[in-house]
Amino acid sequence: QRGSYVSDRSLRFDFSHFQKMTDEELQQLEDMVNDKIRANIPLDEQRAIPVEEAKTAGAMMLFGEKYGDLVRMITFDPEFSRELCGGTHVQATGEIGLFKIVSESAVAAGIRRIEAITADQAQNFIKVELGTLDALRGLFKNSKDVLRSATALQEENKALKKEIERLQAAQAAGLKDDLLK
Repeated sequence: QRGSYVSDRSLRFDFSHFQKMTDEELQQLEDMVNDKIRANIPLDEQRAIPVEEAKTAGAMMLFGEKYGDLVRMITFDPEFSRELCGGTHVQATGEIGLFKIVSESAVAAGIRRIEAITADQAQNFIKVELGTLDALRGLFKNSKDVLRSATALQEENKALKKEIERLQAAQAAGLKDDLLK
């Protein structure tokens, strides 16, 4: 982890990585997070425990952070997420509702950023995206396969451009012949 911002509606997570994540990797990550959300894992919070005890328990400690002798350890599934944290947390993962990655980008050499939205913001994002898809279906006369319709339209457009170029070349050649006469 190289930085983060977390609110009740969105998050930004910066991490060391050598290349852009693939669509498949992003989908796998999103699915894993949503699986943990649906599992409705309860918060296990331990306050004021010795830092050495937290280390022994396997708590994630960020490189460069300074911790006191006593720390707060947060666990959501001991096999999945145990960390030291000073922020606020949901009482169970189900409160998050939905997790949707909206972007993955480079922020510096070797540092990638994921931005995601949660809860109502994620639900509204999906509503807007589905609204756009419905509008596209309308443009394609309610085609069930909008992608195929869009691809066919692109191919038709490409063919028509070639035909226009051919006709313009023929027209120019005819104009040249007329001028020579």
